[in-house]
Amino acid sequence: MKRRSLLSLLLCVGLGLPVVAQQTVTIKGKVKFIDEGFKMTVYQREGTKNKVLAEAPVNADGTYEVKVPVAEPGEATVDCGKWQSVRVWLEDENMDIDFRGLDTARVKIKNPPYVYIKGGKNNDLMNLINFEAYRNYQMMIAISQGVYRAGIEDAKAKQELSMGLYDASGENTRAHMRYFVEHFTDRNSVMVAIKSLGESEPELVDAALKQLESSSATGKQLVADYRKESAAAKEARERMKEGNPAPAFSFQMANGKKGSLADYKGKVLVLDFWASWCGPCRQEIPNMKKYYEEFKGKDVEFLSVSIDADKKAWEKARGEENMAWPQGWVADGGKAVMSTYQFGGIPFILVIDKDGNIYKKQVRGEAIKKAVEDALSGKKAQAPKSIGVMMMGASM
Repeated sequence: MKRRSLLSLLLCVGLGLPVVAQQTVTIKGKVKFIDEGFKMTVYQREGTKNKVLAEAPVNADGTYEVKVPVAEPGEATVDCGKWQSVRVWLEDENMDIDFRGLDTARVKIKNPPYVYIKGGKNNDLMNLINFEAYRNYQMMIAISQGVYRAGIEDAKAKQELSMGLYDASGENTRAHMRYFVEHFTDRNSVMVAIKSLGESEPELVDAALKQLESSSATGKQLVADYRKESAAAKEARERMKEGNPAPAFSFQMANGKKGSLADYKGKVLVLDFWASWCGPCRQEIPNMKKYYEEFKGKDVEFLSVSIDADKKAWEKARGEENMAWPQGWVADGGKAVMSTYQFGGIPFILVIDKDGNIYKKQVRGEAIKKAVEDALSGKKAQAPKSIGVMMMGASM
């Protein structure tokens, strides 16, 4: 076995190929407040799912130690009993991370404290990136509370003020990301800041990528992977622009038969992706019922497609909600269709025109009615404006 490993190594060197050896990173620390069965989980995002890399229990005294295999460098998340989490850079740095752990407050609010990583220079940068995300989240809370307390009665004025302040907060975060990308290309974790900017700063990002690419074999590989992923993501975004054909996909109907979007061509279609466990999705159903009745017999169809991983949960919720229009279900928990349609949160409701083209995306409430009316009248759709808020590390 040793002889074979040596031969493989020599072949790689002889052919000029990079030699990648799997590392093991140790993450340890202490959790102040724990509960029975408390455990630490280290995972990475793969599309819409989490890939668990390692898990370990928290000891009775609050200490823990997780051995994490690292096949290739990249970002990961360390989760503490589903109460707190922190983003880290996995490569060759062992880490000490302490958590507060269990929320002991009588009224529990989803606003965990900042978590600090004791590691090397890659995770020193992650501390800065995480702190920026933390402060951005706190600022959004402050904005929401401030606007509410201002007592503005006009709903439109209140929304415009909120959006303007969110934009300012988002721009502040982007400014810090630009600074990190410009000044921290000496470490591979700068890739996290680069990804947060994406295509918004092409010249700055390209310059940083070139520096990282020339720094090491690992940096070169990280850049190659990023360019490949960016090209694929851009293609997917272009595919989902208003005016383009709605991507084909199949689903199981409530009667067990196979359904497809082709079944609805020639009609304006309101397509709703939802799940039984999604509160906002179920809160939107009364609006769907209202507009379904309003547009009945007017060349408009409604279709709800569940991304429930558990088919029985979908069937139960379907019975509870008693929706009169066609109901579909995808068997993979929505993984494929979420990737195809480029959404990460639900409800995701879009309007498709009579020709089968995407007319309007991410509509809810009155926006559903307006989009349907505009599509029926032949009015050209306009893409919604982004509010420019960067919620790094936030999850649904």
